[in-house]
Amino acid sequence: MASNAAVPFWRAAGMTYISYSNICASLVRNCLKEPHRTEGIGREKVHFSISNWVDAKPQKPIRLAQEPDVLLQVLES
Repeated sequence: MASNAAVPFWRAAGMTYISYSNICASLVRNCLKEPHRTEGIGREKVHFSISNWVDAKPQKPIRLAQEPDVLLQVLES
């Protein structure tokens, strides 16, 4: 049986590593001075596409741009 001491604190808090790293990245971006803060916040958006597959062939992809927190909610559901 594994010890609880070996569990990372983000896992012990019930978080995924992705959510933990997004929180850390957001904190770092908010600590930056201008103009770097504005540039960093602009990079926070996530661009991705979703393709449905029918008969082993991909359909036309749907392009989306989301904030990371919204993307996590979509992926976890």
